[in-house]
Amino acid sequence: MEITKQQSGDCLTLSIIGRLDGYWSDHLAQQLDEVIRDGAEQLQLDLSGIDYISSAGIRVLLSAFKQMQIIGGSFSVTHPSELVKDILTMSGLLDILASKSQPEIPPLSEPASYTVDCRNARLEVFSLSSEAQLGCRILGASDTLTHGQYSPADCHTVKFPASTFGIGLGALGSSFEDCRTRFGEFVAAAGTLVYQPTDGTNVPDYLVSTGSLIPELQLLHGILFEGTFAVLVRFEANTETGAISLANLAEHLLDVTEANAVGVVMIAESAGLIGAALRRSPALEPISSAAFEFPEIRQWLSLTSEQAFPGSQTLVAGILARSADDRLTPLLRPLNGDGLLGHLHAAACSYHAMPRGRIDLRDSVAALFETQTIQGVLHLLNDQRERVGSGQSEFYRGACWMTPITEITTA
Repeated sequence: MEITKQQSGDCLTLSIIGRLDGYWSDHLAQQLDEVIRDGAEQLQLDLSGIDYISSAGIRVLLSAFKQMQIIGGSFSVTHPSELVKDILTMSGLLDILASKSQPEIPPLSEPASYTVDCRNARLEVFSLSSEAQLGCRILGASDTLTHGQYSPADCHTVKFPASTFGIGLGALGSSFEDCRTRFGEFVAAAGTLVYQPTDGTNVPDYLVSTGSLIPELQLLHGILFEGTFAVLVRFEANTETGAISLANLAEHLLDVTEANAVGVVMIAESAGLIGAALRRSPALEPISSAAFEFPEIRQWLSLTSEQAFPGSQTLVAGILARSADDRLTPLLRPLNGDGLLGHLHAAACSYHAMPRGRIDLRDSVAALFETQTIQGVLHLLNDQRERVGSGQSEFYRGACWMTPITEITTA
């Protein structure tokens, strides 16, 4: 297959020659993902040189069409070969994909926003509520993970409606005994809950709120946040730097809120994640104080040796802080060497485009998990180990919903 690009004003045309079968469709899908991520606003595919198209090829065309609709752009097929024209006609898609004048999507009315140009990123800040409040509830004892043994008495059954987000250790199941072999890291936000089982399957599991169904978790320990969001921050890394580090982004977000500690939910395109995940369930056996020291730690934790899940769309939730209440301090870890702290979990999914401007968190999370593949769940870390440390997570662009923490309770 040959693909050539031609830019004319805001319109990018990709001319394609060859076959759009199962093999080459994947190649085209990658190319389309790249140009959409790079900010294409009007995208045309010249298919005059296509001599074969299968259902796999049609799926790629439809996927690109839907992604461009999501971000408010346009997508069309131009000059389809006779074979392509016949196939699209028979499938009822010719008028949709080959329309030269697609209906314009009316812009949403935008609330007041302002932009901040930082050294390594550009921020667009939307005020959501001047009266927003966020309560933080700490469940369970986190130090049991490093020396002790979890029992049924340590297990909490917790529901995660759309108004609650949180992170910690837990599992989907009916009871402590049901989940004993599977407890692992979880992240929950906007009515969706994702966790990483530790039973050897290595396949993340999840629940999405639907109708009267509210995701429910068996939780060993965690941090739960309940309330509303004060601001939405859209960010885009500068082209010179390519990506922005988690620590730099955290600094900018705390500057925007002018708070010492915030609860945050983020959907962002990852340049690579750095973190750790449990290899074994902490509820199976007593944990010695040496379990998380070298070399025993290799039996308990899987640490990323390099940036993982590059190009993924990530759901991140947790705390960012410059200083914190004594009840929070044991749960926070350094994000840099300048006193910046955090505790964040991330679920990595396959790439999914997001609309520009002000967007709704629940709609965005639902769209992310509607058809995407979940790749893994990590506790994000700043890995500064000598010689083997892999640094910290980095992001290209994304959206962050935040509120200063106004109340802390423990249970």
